[in-house]
Order: sequence, then C-alpha cells, then structure tokens
Amino acid sequence: MNIWYAAETPSATPKATPVQFVAWGVTAVTSRAARPSGRLSRGGEDRCGVSGAELATEDDFFVRFWGVRGSIACPGPDTVKYGGNTSCLEIRCGERLLIFDAGTGLRALGNHLAPEAPVDADLFLTHTHFDHVCGLPFFGPAYAKGNSFRLWAGHLLPDDNLRHVLREMMMDPLFPVPLDILDAEIRFNDFHCGEEHEPGPGIRVKTRPLNHPNSACGYRVEFAGNTICYVTDTEHVDGQLNDQILELIDGADIFIYDATYTDDEYPNFRGWGHSTWQEGVRLANAAGAKTYVIFHHDPSHTDDVMDRIQEEAQAMRPGTVVAREGLVLRP
Repeated sequence: MNIWYAAETPSATPKATPVQFVAWGVTAVTSRAARPSGRLSRGGEDRCGVSGAELATEDDFFVRFWGVRGSIACPGPDTVKYGGNTSCLEIRCGERLLIFDAGTGLRALGNHLAPEAPVDADLFLTHTHFDHVCGLPFFGPAYAKGNSFRLWAGHLLPDDNLRHVLREMMMDPLFPVPLDILDAEIRFNDFHCGEEHEPGPGIRVKTRPLNHPNSACGYRVEFAGNTICYVTDTEHVDGQLNDQILELIDGADIFIYDATYTDDEYPNFRGWGHSTWQEGVRLANAAGAKTYVIFHHDPSHTDDVMDRIQEEAQAMRPGTVVAREGLVLRP
C-alpha cells in the first residue's frame, strides 16, 4: 500500500418547481412545492444494471444511497424497503467519484465499482464512529492494485489522525487483516473542519463542524451550478437553529440530514448526538433548501415506521424524501 499524509440570512421557502420522477424506466413530470427542477430516481441504477461511470456525463451530478441507517446495521424482513446498511453515499461529479462515509453500505458500493477498475475516488468521512467506518475493511477496491483513494477526515486534528484511527480498528484482536495489507494507492488527508477543498476540476467541498460526541464534519458539494449537502451526525438545540448548518445548506438543491428520531422520541435520547426529521424540516425551510432528505434512520424504525414518517413529512413539507438504499437523486 502506498501512503501519503496531508496536513491537515435565510432565503424564503422555494416555490413549486417541476420535477421529473424516474422509476424503473417509467418517467412522469409533476409539480410539487419545495422540490428542485431536477430528476429523482428510485430503485437505483444499480438494480437496473447501470454503473455510475456509465450513468455519469461530463456535467452530471447525482447522489446514490448505499447505506441509510445509523448506529448499527439492521438487515431483516422489517427493513427491506428502506434498507439496513449504515451510512454510505456515492456522489458523481461528472466522471469524478466522491464517496461519503464508509458504513456497511460501502461493501455493496465496492462490489458495484469493481467492473470500473481502475477506480479513483475521494472518500470523505463525517467522523470515525464505528457505524461510519466499519465497511472499509470489506471495501473490495481497496485491496486491488491500480486503484487510488484519498481518504479525508476533518474532526481528528490535532490530537489524532485518520491513518492511526483506522489502523487501530483493523488490528488484532479486533480484526484479522491489518490496514497495511491494502494494495490500492491510499492517501490520508486530515484537515480542520471549516476548510474548503477542491478534489477535482470544478468541484468545491465546503465543511462545517457538527454537534456530535468526539466531533463530526458536515459537507456541502458544489458542482456545475448545483449543490448537495450531507449533514450527519449532529444534535440540535431545542428552539435554536444551528447557524453553522444554516450557512452550509443555504439554498441547497439537496439537503441530507440526520433525522434519527422524531420530536416525540428525542427527549429520551438527548445528548446522544442526533437530531429529528422535524428539525430537518425547520432547517430546510429557514435555509431555502429545495429537496430535504430524511437520513440516518434509527435501527428500531421498521419499514412501517418509516412509511408513517414519510407520510407525516410530506404533510409538513411536501416533496420531502425518505432515503432508501438504491435511491438516486439529481439536483
């Protein structure tokens, strides 16, 4: 393995806009409030046999969900519809691949990427709690020579660094395969949350700190005039919208948020570092975000519970989306 180290005012709620909905090859056009003038695909091109590289064009920009759960993977008959894998997103900026978080969903993404070899990607971590990094040892492309990955973390400096944290995770007696066995070219980039980065031509990644135990980092990805924001794991303060998040998601086309709990559940989990889907609605409205995506589902929330949350969220903010594995969204 080759290793390098690197040092480290809200707008109004948007009006209804036309949205193209694509599902299993069926296309329809509708108009809904607080939605982007873009396309939304359910089921995911992966299930249709289309790879990300084949899907992307020079200025294409989309996010695909490979893991949507928080805390712990929860596969089983009660989570088939929305999925049980923990956090992992694929964002394509033209032909450039960005990955966000390395939860158990990263394994399936790795299997999907294998035919695209050589694979070159940037992997941004919100933080290094186990549910967000435990997929890395099972990410097939990391074991293949000729592939290249840059791993980013903005929450560890100055007391620690990403390579050390991941090496400690992949160490006897916790794991039988050490980090150094990975054959891909890997570069570890530790940075201070709040910095901006350009992982590729025309791509801007802005970061802001989040309120989470041991710290976490939220991301705003700008490409081809559009914006996708990924904000998890974070806890809100009752009655006070987070200014850092409002700045990060201002006018975003897609806003993905830690909606682990409902407002009714939240008092039982205060201090655990997570938020509610209703707080996400309040943030989206205040920041003028277009499509709001409920994410980081609690493992106890079955498909039936998530269906009820979807119904309630639609009533509170029409056009809200509940993330599920295989879902593809385009600004």
